[in-house]
Amino acid sequence: MIPRECRRLAEVDFPIAAVSKHAVAEQSLRRGHPKGLHKWWARRPLASSRAVLLALLLPDPADEHCPDDFRVEVRRRLVEVPQPAPWHYSLRSEETEHEGLRRILLGFIADFAAWGNASRPAFLKAARALVAAAHGEDRPQVVDPFAGGGSIPLEALRLGCDATATDLNPVACLILKTMLEDLPRAKPDLASEVRRVGEEIREEVRRELADLYPPDPDGSVPIAYLWARTVRCESPACGAEIPLLRSLWLSQKGSNRSALRPIVQRRGESPPRIEFGIFRPGNAGQVGPGTVRLARATCIACNDALPPERVRSQLASQRGGAEVVFDCSGRRHAGARLTAVLVAGAGGSGRRFRESCDQDYTPVRRAHALLPDDSAGSEEKEGIDMPLEPLPPVGTLGFRVQRYGMLRWRDMFTARQCIALIRFCAHVRTVQSDEVRTILALRVGAMADGNCSLSRWESTAAAPINLFARGAVQTVWDFCESTPVSRTRGVFLSGIDAVSSIVEKSRMPEAGQVQQADAAAHPLPDHSAAVWFTDPPYYDAIPYSDLSDFFLVWLRRAVPGHLLLRDPFDPNNVLSPKTREAVQDRTRIDDGRPKDREWFGDKMAQAFSEGRRVLRDDGVGGVVFAHKTTEGWEALLAGMIRGGWTITASWPIATEMAQRLRARDSAALATSVHLVCRPRPEDAGVGDWEDIRRQLPGRVSNWMKRLQGEGIRGADLVFACIGPALEIFSRHRAVETVDGAEVKLREYLERVWDTVGQAALQRVLGDDAGTRGDLEEDARLTALFLWTMQSSESEAGEEDSDSTRRPATGPYSLPFDVVRRFAQPMGIDLDAWTDRTIEMEKGVVRLLPVARRAEQIFGGAGAEASEPWGDGQQVSEQLALDLEWHRKQEAPDHRRNAPVLGPDARIRSAKATTLDRVHAAMLLQSGGRSQALRTLLTEETARGPDFLRLANALSALYPRGSEDKRLLDAMLLAVPR
Repeated sequence: MIPRECRRLAEVDFPIAAVSKHAVAEQSLRRGHPKGLHKWWARRPLASSRAVLLALLLPDPADEHCPDDFRVEVRRRLVEVPQPAPWHYSLRSEETEHEGLRRILLGFIADFAAWGNASRPAFLKAARALVAAAHGEDRPQVVDPFAGGGSIPLEALRLGCDATATDLNPVACLILKTMLEDLPRAKPDLASEVRRVGEEIREEVRRELADLYPPDPDGSVPIAYLWARTVRCESPACGAEIPLLRSLWLSQKGSNRSALRPIVQRRGESPPRIEFGIFRPGNAGQVGPGTVRLARATCIACNDALPPERVRSQLASQRGGAEVVFDCSGRRHAGARLTAVLVAGAGGSGRRFRESCDQDYTPVRRAHALLPDDSAGSEEKEGIDMPLEPLPPVGTLGFRVQRYGMLRWRDMFTARQCIALIRFCAHVRTVQSDEVRTILALRVGAMADGNCSLSRWESTAAAPINLFARGAVQTVWDFCESTPVSRTRGVFLSGIDAVSSIVEKSRMPEAGQVQQADAAAHPLPDHSAAVWFTDPPYYDAIPYSDLSDFFLVWLRRAVPGHLLLRDPFDPNNVLSPKTREAVQDRTRIDDGRPKDREWFGDKMAQAFSEGRRVLRDDGVGGVVFAHKTTEGWEALLAGMIRGGWTITASWPIATEMAQRLRARDSAALATSVHLVCRPRPEDAGVGDWEDIRRQLPGRVSNWMKRLQGEGIRGADLVFACIGPALEIFSRHRAVETVDGAEVKLREYLERVWDTVGQAALQRVLGDDAGTRGDLEEDARLTALFLWTMQSSESEAGEEDSDSTRRPATGPYSLPFDVVRRFAQPMGIDLDAWTDRTIEMEKGVVRLLPVARRAEQIFGGAGAEASEPWGDGQQVSEQLALDLEWHRKQEAPDHRRNAPVLGPDARIRSAKATTLDRVHAAMLLQSGGRSQALRTLLTEETARGPDFLRLANALSALYPRGSEDKRLLDAMLLAVPR
């Protein structure tokens, strides 16, 4: 057993760069990866979960309390792993020093994080043997109270631990039960049985839906139908139907480039009619623009615009606009309309787009006849059970469709899509094997994700995109309906082979334990767990229960009566539990309290208190967090400290593919910070505020240096520094000033943000001068802004990797909350620099690119100043910059609107900051004003070091490939040597 005094390996060191590389690479995996079983949001990579969990389970060989038996086992077991790595050669040289054993063990953990090594017998045998050596005969119990997609408990089983996974959400519990209980206990032929039964169901449904998805007269088989919602032009002289299309492209892939060509047909006094032809464009310029942008529709016939509120109103009257409206004679009259059909030739070859025709609407009309008229109150028809459960209320996090008239889950599907899903559910219900039935029910959920009226067609890939490619439910104007019995992406059988592969590759030798439970009232007894490791909810980022209801309504129809697909606290609730869910959402009420920030903090404190209760005295905890708002961080940390935990280490691990970040020019985090923690001793003393303040700068500076060496940068580094800063605060039961006043966590975090900001500026600008004194507020604000925008390298050391490249255009944006946190403690007044250096709107702060400051810096000639001059063109006397640049004599009036360098009169340099002058030089470079630029640079280099110090710092901070960096680097080349 590991002595209580012995530190775990994760509390001492961790191979950040190597594990980050494997975690990011894993995100691109598809076939055979457990994440393919079913969609779950913010699922952690197995690589990082496996590596961190192993480091939590194993003692530090260099710790004086580490058992000698464990050190012997490290040498004995790891030498059997056939891995030509530096740590392996060190082991074969019989290195006996304890520090060397630590390095060897960290190297093994780094290599074991690779997906290819996760199932290799030599690695598995060694890892399980080391865990057994560390914990004795009793298998360590690993508990995850917010288990979600199951990455952590699955890796616990891989390492030979007992795993207890709990979650409040029914869909999560069904995923967990399948992965952790059903697969390990299933018969060896489960994968082949899933394939066989799935194919039988496909054939049955194909026959039943034959008249709803008929082949073309020439034998071609439709694969996908491309639809557009429609509204009416409200111009009195027009009245045409406007198909809402994001783009007229059908395919931009390879040699099959195709696009729509709108044709306006005018017939007497009737409203114009828009038809579409299909052509193969020679270049992008031949393809017209889409008809809708930001909910504003443009009529193709008259070019008038329909404002967003009218578009929403018209679609709301159609319950979202995905259904076709037929007249009394059975012809399409309004509603959704087909724009094109993707077909394959006989035998499935030779894909091509064809124009839609009237006959394409006949099977749609048949589907309508099969469904009950729920608008008239008739909700039942033999064999038909539509999902009429309500969507969450307007304003719910992550939902944007209610204002377009989608108020029930059924409204997110066309009639034909509903019929197909209902038929698949009916056949899944008849499957005899519980394991096969559950797996196929999960495939029905995946089918709904890829084949609803919010599944869009992506022309660049020439493929449909699932609704939950993003973690939100939002309207799409034009959508794709896949033929549900084909093998196209997003339909029933498209993932059967992949799921069968998961069944074959993800089976563990032992099963785990899954329970539906509230993390704030955990079912395990006291002191029963060796490791409490979890990825808790992200404050207000993801409304898990509301999003998962999309799947729950279909799962309940595929496996009715399942004990996990219910609300255990409210038998009348047919959807997932909402009241007890740990999420910050002020629209929800729990026991008379709105679920605001205070409620969330209390809920997390209860969950962490429960974790402390179930953890053994010698146990260790781990918490993953990847949310980017400081409010979310503060709520989590407050819950941890109030719950009785001490943070002992913090490791930021890259877990997101750079191209998948929500915004490449925002502070979306590429890393997940893994906090290691221990139960705080009951006799923990009171900390001295002054002593903690003295320790903080050194702790932050040293940690920042370590992380930058691992390729961690910007916002990722900022949040990763919170962990070690909390180590010196959370070890005390309270922190007090000399006069006995308690220092609250929020006050301490303000100090942390100030310290991080100062350390960042010191590193960016090279010395202490940039933090408070020589350089003005706008320079400090700009430097900190750009530094925070930087993200982790997807692979440490690959400075030229595509994953680090930024868009070439600005402005660049950060959440207001993040900017305020680093600006306020450093005395930077954001309002003072609004509309000059930054702009603020709806919770977002944008840094203005240099081109946007031309008029501000040069006055009315701003536009001209940034335009290139032709050869021999006369440069005006003023723009030759025959200016005398003086040192600043007085504080600038930051709120002025006057130009910094007006063309009609010389403005005293007191009104120009160092950043203004750097930007002026960049604009002169852009305008080809070489003589004026040389004059400015000569004066500035003679003045002092501030100009070049700031310019060089900004050059290192501007996004690679951006126009601002290009101008700045070109300007620096002109500096006199």
